[in-house]
Amino acid sequence: MTKLSKTFAFLLLVIAPVFLKAQTGKFITVKGKEIIGPNNKPFLMRGTNLGNWLVPEGYMFKFKSVNSPKLINQALSELLGPEDIKAFWKQYQDTYITAADIHFLKASGMNSIRIPFNYRLFTSETYMGENNPNRGFELLDRVIGWCKKEGLYVILDMHCAPGGQTGDNIDDGVGYPFLFKSKASQQLAISVWHRIAAHYANETTVMGYDLLNEPIATYFKAEDFNPYLEPLYKDITKSIRMVDKNHIIILGGAQWDSNFKPFGPPFDSKLVYQFHKYWTEPTQNVIQDYVDFRDKYNVPIYCGETGENKDPWVKDFRILLEKNNIGWHYWPYKKLDNTAGIITFDVPANYEKVIDYTEQPRSDFAAIRKAAPENREELVKALYGFLNNCKFENCKPNKGYIEALGLKTP
Repeated sequence: MTKLSKTFAFLLLVIAPVFLKAQTGKFITVKGKEIIGPNNKPFLMRGTNLGNWLVPEGYMFKFKSVNSPKLINQALSELLGPEDIKAFWKQYQDTYITAADIHFLKASGMNSIRIPFNYRLFTSETYMGENNPNRGFELLDRVIGWCKKEGLYVILDMHCAPGGQTGDNIDDGVGYPFLFKSKASQQLAISVWHRIAAHYANETTVMGYDLLNEPIATYFKAEDFNPYLEPLYKDITKSIRMVDKNHIIILGGAQWDSNFKPFGPPFDSKLVYQFHKYWTEPTQNVIQDYVDFRDKYNVPIYCGETGENKDPWVKDFRILLEKNNIGWHYWPYKKLDNTAGIITFDVPANYEKVIDYTEQPRSDFAAIRKAAPENREELVKALYGFLNNCKFENCKPNKGYIEALGLKTP
């Protein structure tokens, strides 16, 4: 070893621990009831959700009964065919959210975003045209890179878990929360989170992991499922902590992220408890149970989803949350032909024919053949018109909605 090499090695031994300590200090963390930013001061989340990007939802496409990713994929596959559906989803993922979208969000005054994802992006199961188990990392790394450049923090949200955690269309399952009854599904959920945590363990732009979105819908008996929720959270957290002790863990309540009663005292030092609220009165009594939970256990709480409402309500609820020192991520960021969101884009020509197709009976092959459009190319053009219109440069900001959030239109 040369003298220069020895000197360099010595410097690494001396400087590396200091550097690592400095890097660790940049992680967003928690202290008592507060989420703490990299400057060691309280950090109040103010942002949005990238809904419909990695988890397509029927209502975002103006579909009704075709409302989950697998049902959307089935309908579009019938229109496009096996090769073109792959190309469509590839272009969709590359178009719906871009660097320009992230720049816009930061310029509006937001400090963070929540990104819903489907666990299948991290497995060999076919999803959105691919079965690449690293596709999730490729997509998230890209957007996290844009967020890092802009100074925007990211929460990763497992919106669709193995077996289904909700029992409705939003978990892309089969209509029953099998996650809580299936050990294999639980192990897969744990495994996916372990991989994600290992990958992002040292990434300070990622502020935390939202383990399960809106578990256990109200259509099912709470007593049959709620007792399994916190134990599963503990198992996932234990696996995450094997590879990542840096990041916040976010726990959503039962019954659409509304019920904190299944939770006991905090079992980890970096927990944040999450609730969602839609279409309620913007009054203190609506959130008081969560505030009481925060006071009882001395832990932070936050509103991961709300919105989908008129501007005055959006403003009133946002003010109520901030008055109670509760951060928020309003839903959604981008949506077709919509004023109850941050930006919108126009319905393409002949798109109503795509909607009509999805509403036709298609329960067997005879029905699919009967529903087949006379001019298939017209519907194909409409779908690619959707992709063109959703490009950031073709979107329009909803100025009133943005101002209701206390933000500005860049």
